[in-house]
Amino acid sequence: MSSLAKNYNRRKISFKSGKGSYLFATNGKKYLDFVQGIAVNSLGHSNPGLINAIYTQSKKVWHVSNSFIIPEGEKLAKRLTKKTFADCVIFQNSGTEATEAAIKVARRYFYSIGKPKKNRILCIKNSFHGRTIAAIYASGSKKMTEGFGPKVPGFDHIEFRNFKPRFPNLRGKIKKNTAAIMVETVMGEGGIKSIPDKCLKYLRKICNEKKILLILDEVQCGIGRSGDFFAFEKSKVKPDIVPIAKGIGGGFPIGAVLMTKKVSKGMTPGSHGSTFGGNPLAMSVGNAVLDHIFKKGFLKNIKKLSNYFHSELNKIQKEFPKIIKEVRGVGYLIGLQLFFDQTKFIQKLMDNKLLTIRAAENVVRILPPLNVRKKEIDQAIKIIKKVCKEIK
Repeated sequence: MSSLAKNYNRRKISFKSGKGSYLFATNGKKYLDFVQGIAVNSLGHSNPGLINAIYTQSKKVWHVSNSFIIPEGEKLAKRLTKKTFADCVIFQNSGTEATEAAIKVARRYFYSIGKPKKNRILCIKNSFHGRTIAAIYASGSKKMTEGFGPKVPGFDHIEFRNFKPRFPNLRGKIKKNTAAIMVETVMGEGGIKSIPDKCLKYLRKICNEKKILLILDEVQCGIGRSGDFFAFEKSKVKPDIVPIAKGIGGGFPIGAVLMTKKVSKGMTPGSHGSTFGGNPLAMSVGNAVLDHIFKKGFLKNIKKLSNYFHSELNKIQKEFPKIIKEVRGVGYLIGLQLFFDQTKFIQKLMDNKLLTIRAAENVVRILPPLNVRKKEIDQAIKIIKKVCKEIK
């Protein structure tokens, strides 16, 4: 009997090794892994570049306190700010820590300019920003908050709909004490729902008008998964704060919050910290991930192959319109919304050696590594079509 707590409903399978897009189970079977740790293993399993980065750095120094300058972190922060909207970075260990830090940065900014009562964050109801006490109340989801009272104050909620108006009564939800609007550019756990570019522009316009901050959570959809480094880039919107994690570490725990110089001014010495965040080992891995993602043509190839993947999935949807309701997402953050509970479908995919994972609204979430090969996409397409035929 396992000594682990029962907070996960684990599938009855374990793995002994992985290579690229594949996992090798202890039962001897080979699986095409389109979960990749839930969008974490951005460069697949056992990537030689990441292995080398860990090995090389492990012989030098693993961890030192943030009381000292960490050159590997300075390098990674500089590369991130050079590539993005941001001027400053605070490193963390995970996505939920990054969103917590984003909330703190927003509140601290208004405190620093003499407006301490401006401290409430407006979020999308039933979104996902992590599993800490504050993050679950930011989500506004009864499922996530049930049993974890008392309620953490400081969060208000708006609805997001897949039809017009997408943000009903947004202006009415913004109060005198609202500090920021925080949304996922693409809602992951919530069902792979992209916030349209015009809606992101609208949020930016409202934030400018009300003199509040825009936080775009790119923990799952960022670091190349959309085909752009950040999913919001094609909207031409410039956020104030962006939490990241998952793909930046390629499987090694790294989180960060990126911010403009303006909002960073409130983060003075002692205002925030992390024992492990930004340690040399993690920073070396992060730099190795960027070495791959920043290679010429890497993001362009993601767009090309992901467009092909979406096109083929849409063909399957048209062939099986009573099974697949909609193909959602962008880049390699893909969702198949079914007309029924997705549990059986996901199991049948697994029986055919394709690993996927669920999301809300009966969505099958598909998350290949960013360096997935076309023949592996074709293999997945073949399996998905086969399962549709079996269920039909």
